[in-house]
Amino acid sequence: MPSFQKVYIIMGVSGTGKSTIGKLLSNTLEIPFFDGDDFHPKENIEKMEAGNPLNDDDRKGWLIKLNALAQEHKSTGAIIACSALKESYRDILLEGMENHLGFIHLEGTFELIKSRLESRKGHFMPLALLQSQFNTLEAPTKAITISISNNPEDMVVEILGQLKRRS
Repeated sequence: MPSFQKVYIIMGVSGTGKSTIGKLLSNTLEIPFFDGDDFHPKENIEKMEAGNPLNDDDRKGWLIKLNALAQEHKSTGAIIACSALKESYRDILLEGMENHLGFIHLEGTFELIKSRLESRKGHFMPLALLQSQFNTLEAPTKAITISISNNPEDMVVEILGQLKRRS
C-alpha cells in the first residue's frame, strides 16, 4: 500500500477506537503511529483520573507538542491519535502544516461508546467524562468521517478508500 505521505489525526471522543484504528492504519500505510495520550503532561492525566475534564488551557501545551510531532513527520507521514474535539484545537494542530495534515473523525453514538468504555480496563479516562467530551465536540467539516459501528478492519478499508478518492 503506497504511503499518502501525510500526517493524519485520528480524532473523536474517548472510546471510539482511535488507538486501534491508528495502529491498523499505520501498519497498512507503513508510517509511524503515535498515541496523543502519551504526550499529556502528568498534571492532565491526574486531572482526568480524578474525574475532572480538561479545559482549553490544560490542552494547549499538549496540542502544541502534537503539532511539533506532526511537523517532524510532515514529509514522511504519520498517524496521531488525538481527540481534537474543538475547531480551535484542530487549528493548533494545523499550524505550519499547510496541506500535509488531515483529520479522520471516528463517530459513534453515546450509548455505543459508553458500552465500550464500560468494558475497557486500564485507561485513565473515566466513564463519567464521556458526556463532557460529547458536550465539547465540534464535529469537523473537513474530515473523513467514519462510523465506529463496523469492525476495525472494515473501518480501515473504508478510510483507505476515502483517502484514495481524495488523493
